[in-house]
Amino acid sequence: MIGRMRGLYVGREGDGQREWHRCVAHGKRQQYGRHERRIRQGYDGTFSNHVTRYDELGAKLQTKAATAQLEGVNLKGKVVLDVGCGTGIMSLLALREGAAKLACGDISNYMLEVARSKAVREGYESARISFWQLDAESLPFEDSTFDLTLTGMTLGLIPEAENAVSEMVRVVRPGGLVSIGAHGPEHYWEACEASFKAINKRYVLGYRLEFWPRKEEEVRRLLAEAGLENIRTRRLTWRNPFKTGGDAYDFFSAISSTWWYAKVPPDKRDEETRRMRDYFERHRVTTITDDIIVAYGRKP
Repeated sequence: MIGRMRGLYVGREGDGQREWHRCVAHGKRQQYGRHERRIRQGYDGTFSNHVTRYDELGAKLQTKAATAQLEGVNLKGKVVLDVGCGTGIMSLLALREGAAKLACGDISNYMLEVARSKAVREGYESARISFWQLDAESLPFEDSTFDLTLTGMTLGLIPEAENAVSEMVRVVRPGGLVSIGAHGPEHYWEACEASFKAINKRYVLGYRLEFWPRKEEEVRRLLAEAGLENIRTRRLTWRNPFKTGGDAYDFFSAISSTWWYAKVPPDKRDEETRRMRDYFERHRVTTITDDIIVAYGRKP
C-alpha cells in the first residue's frame, strides 16, 4: 500500500514508548492507505468524469514535461519501467525513442486501459509493452530487472516518496539509471489555491487538495539517500495560459481527477464543480504554472 510504514525502535525504550511508536506507525498506515484509495478511485473516475478528458485537455502539456525529462537519456535497446505511467504518455515516448521493452505501471486500472488502447493504436505488441496495476512502494518485480526506471510526476501523490524511490532503485540493474520527475514549489499553485478557496471546507479540510511539492535540494537528497550516485537535477518552469478561467479549471480537474471529491457526498459533487469552476471564471484564473524538478542517478 502507498505510504507503508514500519514501527521503528530507537535506542533503549520502555514498553510504553514502543507501543506509542507502534500506534503512530499504525495511524500513518491507515492515513496513507486511505489516501491511496482516494487517488486510485479518483483516477478510475469514481468521484467524477473529469479524468476522462485527461488526454484531451492535458496531453500536450504532459508530453512537454515527459520530453524534457527524457532529454539526453539513452533509451535505445533498454528495458524500462515507467512507474505511475498514467495514460502512457512517457511510456510511448520512450518506445518511440528506441526502448526495447517497457513495463507500464499505474495504480489506476482506468488509466492503464487508456494507455493500453493507445499502444495498440500505435502498433505496439505485448512483446514490447506490458501493463501492470501496481503499488509504487511495493513493485512486483525481481531485483535488478530493468536498465532504466522512471516516474514522471507521480511522487507528488505519494506522501512517503522515499519508499517508492527505494523500490525503483531495487529493481534497476547495477549501473542502471533512475529518473524521477517531481512537483516543484510553484507547480499548479494558482489552481490549487483557487480550488481550496472555492470548495466547501467541510469536505476537504485535513488533507491537501493536490501535490506534495519539493525543492530541488530535497529531490537530490531523496536520490542520494536511496544509494544513487552521479546525481544531477534541473528545474523547469513555464506558465500555461488559458483563454478563460473555465478552461483552466477544466484542465486542472482533468489532470488531477479531482480525487479529493472522495469526501464530497455524491449528490453534492456537481454543485461543488459549479462552485469551483465559477470561482476560476470570476477571479480570472487563466494561468497555471508548471514547475518540475527532473532528477537522475546511477545505481552503483
